[in-house]
Amino acid sequence: MGEPTGAAEGVPIAVRPDPSRDDGRRPVAWLRITAPPSWSVTPSARSWCTCGYERHAIGRAAALQLIAAHGEHRTACPLLNPVSEGRTAA
Repeated sequence: MGEPTGAAEGVPIAVRPDPSRDDGRRPVAWLRITAPPSWSVTPSARSWCTCGYERHAIGRAAALQLIAAHGEHRTACPLLNPVSEGRTAA
């Protein structure tokens, strides 16, 4: 008495992890690219981060530059890459 039921006798009941458990991860930096399928429509891109970084580009060349800048920001963002104290420069 007191054991979980719901399956045939002798069959173990699968225990799944709690789906509502928070793992502590949060989105920090976003990149939104609007590239319509028609070559006659101008693409655009927007990059923003919770640290305050925000950029917007209109046009194919500018959007490609913004995508590259977004990648560079992700490597330099203080929220994504905190600098530990006492670390020495190489």
